[in-house]
Order: sequence, then structure tokens, then C-alpha cells
Amino acid sequence: MTSKPSSIPAEQAQEIRRLSHDLSNALEIIVQANYLLSAMSHDESAKEWIKLLDNGVVQAAGINRSLREYIVANS
Repeated sequence: MTSKPSSIPAEQAQEIRRLSHDLSNALEIIVQANYLLSAMSHDESAKEWIKLLDNGVVQAAGINRSLREYIVANS
């Protein structure tokens, strides 16, 4: 039988939500800069780096979204 993890205390949950929000803002800057970079002309090597950056940001945003969902479900 698996027990449910204890709830995140309200004060800690609030701080984690604030940090998650700040992380979202920082990721948005990277997304926008990457978009502008991708609109420019680049050689194939640079295009691959831009694609890697884009994939990393998408992954980080997904992790951040999962973190927020976890906080909501456990606080």
C-alpha cells in the first residue's frame, strides 16, 4: 500500500510557484531570442545549434509545467 506524500506547506508552495513563474519568464526570453535567431540566415551547423536550443527550451518548459502541476496537486 502506497501512502500519499504529505502536502507541501503553503509558504513553501508559494515560494516554489514564484520561482517557477520567474523560470517561465526567463525561458520566454530564450524562446523569443531563439525565434529571432531562427529567422536569420545561418549555415547548417548554426541551424543545428538553434534546433538544439529550441528542443532544450521546450523540454525545460515541460518540466516547469509539470512542477507547477505537482505543486497545485500537493499543496
